[in-house]
Amino acid sequence: MTRHALISGASIAGPALAHELNAQGWRTTVVERAPRLRDEGQNIDVRGAGREVLRRMDLEDAAREAGTGERGLRFVDDDGAAVASFPAGENDTAGGTAEMEILRGELSRLLYERTRERTDYRFGEQIRALTDHGDRVTARLASGEELDADVVVVAEGTRSRTRALVMPDVELTELGLQIAHLTIPRTDDDDRWWRWHSAPGSRSTSLRPDNLGTTRAMLSFLTDVRGLEALDRDAQVAILRRTYADVGWQAPRVLDALDGAPLYFDAVAQVRLPRWSAGRTVLLGDAAWATGPFGLGTSLALVGAYILAGELSVGPDTGVALARYEELMRPFVDKAQDVKPIALRAMNPRSAAGLSVQRTVLSAAGALSSVFGGLVEKLSGPPAEAIELPDYRSAA
Repeated sequence: MTRHALISGASIAGPALAHELNAQGWRTTVVERAPRLRDEGQNIDVRGAGREVLRRMDLEDAAREAGTGERGLRFVDDDGAAVASFPAGENDTAGGTAEMEILRGELSRLLYERTRERTDYRFGEQIRALTDHGDRVTARLASGEELDADVVVVAEGTRSRTRALVMPDVELTELGLQIAHLTIPRTDDDDRWWRWHSAPGSRSTSLRPDNLGTTRAMLSFLTDVRGLEALDRDAQVAILRRTYADVGWQAPRVLDALDGAPLYFDAVAQVRLPRWSAGRTVLLGDAAWATGPFGLGTSLALVGAYILAGELSVGPDTGVALARYEELMRPFVDKAQDVKPIALRAMNPRSAAGLSVQRTVLSAAGALSSVFGGLVEKLSGPPAEAIELPDYRSAA
């Protein structure tokens, strides 16, 4: 009898899991609360083991072709002059900009297109209740429909709503970093570099190229205030205007675009859980292990999907498979979550003196760009290849 997986979330981890389960003969259903695929979001990189997963999915070439063409990371001063430049890595693990940079929406689209013929996608739908019968799980959807599945996978974001049906007492570790993402019109002055400008008060403005003829802007700042991500759009816009009122470089241009551009506002947090599954329901991706700002979110999502699908497919015991999935992923995730507070402060200096020190250090490191990549790796997380991928298809 064909086994069935119900997956909640259609960003990266969910469709990647559907892809691998389909390859192993599973039937898959993906429910997504949004009415359509989400094309908003910024550049993401795919490194190390995550890149190898795309290679095994036969998606590496398509992802490279859909890349943003970003040439590297450049820190700029108030006049836009380069303080330091760090070209894109020549391999898939080094550098601030990876060899493979792609928009989150583009990678999601590629995975969706590869899986839509064999996966039942339900947009504008979500799970409202779960009943675990031991040999199967019954999910009641918002529409009232009930679906039976051999396993239910919650592959949602950091602030997943469905996760509460499985683990209701999750506490997030808020890091104090607020990030606003928006897409703005491209101008002739925009180049193929990721340009990063810092201002006193732990405020940063970034502009990054995309492959769609627009520019991806990001406003980020550190604050002790919590709950900003839960405010309505008007309140968030007002906060951004007030916070960046005296910031130079391209900040006024980004603020001018706020009225007409879709805005995604998020408070960066980590998810740390003692376990990732309960019965036949399991967490995947940020819903299980959100790492924060310097983690390997996309690569972890791809690797987690690959390992979860593989373990579910090589043996008939779901409990053993979910335990093995966690056993393999947990060490990699623990290293990725080891975000040093000093790294957040170093990248977001509070005072003018701190900003001066930052620019001096970056200027010196710019002469040896490998120094920067190594420093970020030591401060923020593990090497992207720090996990060995089993060959599940051969095993199956």
